[in-house]
Amino acid sequence: MSNQPPKAASYKVAFVLITSLFFIWAFLHNINPILIPHLKKACQLTDLQSSFIDTAVYLGYFIIALPAGWFMHKYGYKKGILFGLILYAIGAALFIPAASARSYNFFLVALFIIASGATFLETVANPYITKLGDKASSEQRLNFAQSFNGVGAFIAPIIGGQFILSGIEHTPRELQNFSPEQLNNYLSFEANSIKIPYMVITGVVLLVALFFVFTRLPEIVEEDIEDDGHGHKSFSLKIFRHRHVTWAVIAEFFYVGAQVGVGSFFIRFSRFTMGLPEKEAAYLWGFIAMVGFMLGRFAGTFFMRYVKPSKLLSLYAVINIVLLIIALMAFGKIAVYSLLAVPFFMSIMFPTIFALGIKGLGEESKIASSFLVMSIVGGAIIPPIMGQISDKTGSIQMAYIVPLLCFVFVLYFGWKGYKFVEPKTVVV
Repeated sequence: MSNQPPKAASYKVAFVLITSLFFIWAFLHNINPILIPHLKKACQLTDLQSSFIDTAVYLGYFIIALPAGWFMHKYGYKKGILFGLILYAIGAALFIPAASARSYNFFLVALFIIASGATFLETVANPYITKLGDKASSEQRLNFAQSFNGVGAFIAPIIGGQFILSGIEHTPRELQNFSPEQLNNYLSFEANSIKIPYMVITGVVLLVALFFVFTRLPEIVEEDIEDDGHGHKSFSLKIFRHRHVTWAVIAEFFYVGAQVGVGSFFIRFSRFTMGLPEKEAAYLWGFIAMVGFMLGRFAGTFFMRYVKPSKLLSLYAVINIVLLIIALMAFGKIAVYSLLAVPFFMSIMFPTIFALGIKGLGEESKIASSFLVMSIVGGAIIPPIMGQISDKTGSIQMAYIVPLLCFVFVLYFGWKGYKFVEPKTVVV
């Protein structure tokens, strides 16, 4: 018989299950670089149309984050997780009829539903992980769980490239020479290649949901928030009376924008500064930058045993600012490898900002979590700004001043913005 207290044992089981969710939503975000070229072929899209794949995902996060927080506030963590997994599975299953119809709009609806489910999972899992143990180690615990987000970031494009991309590419001139029947067969073949992978994804997500159904998760008892005078707890924008929540949302917005922007334009940056072919640049991003991102999560978890999370966050922000200054001023390998080093130091930022942003909130951490997840919309806003700068200046390198400025906001949060200050009570 184990000498371990039942509570500690149940926390370990819950931690393992919740950590699996981090991999699931990482898969969604990091399969998009595969879906964009694949659906561009299968549905005969322009580059602008194919970019709506990212739009569908980020829009899902932005629209669903608050409803997810309200749902969790009313029904609790476990039901929020189950609802999120069911939505995710429904969206993945819809890829099958979307492929049969070869309808891009259908694919976008399916992606929006998957993203909605992932929003529930992320809104629930991030704060729940911080509650499964000692408050003092909440940032370290969340960073460790987020390390498996890094694993998903590394594995998703490999699996997608292997089982979704056919490797068959025809020029527009070649397609024009196809008969209508040949063209239809080719496009149907490309569209249908997505069916089996998404059937597997649907099955895996439903299996994870079954584990949650039959597992008793520990109830997290949190302090009640103030009553509104009618027997209801307040659950509104009043969360922003906490200064550190406001700064966490701002920092998370700029961090996510920087993360997406740095990666989205890396291939073009490499061509501009070093003349690197796109396939080689993609290889470097996958096997150096994203592996570095994954390892950075595990390393950050270790470093937090000895360095306060806020100080480590500030240090990493400074390092990324320096790396981006080098990337802006240098050319050749120095510029490219400076940029490749950035993801290692980005790795701890999202979970650390998140954990510091909800610290000391009790029950209000649920609504704060919703706003922090909503801030992922930065990933839909910052990259177009970079694109605009590139178009105006003719230099994609110059556009990297935008993520540099984004990391200044992260630095401020780690320096001062994270500090919890008890809101003043107004006596009437």
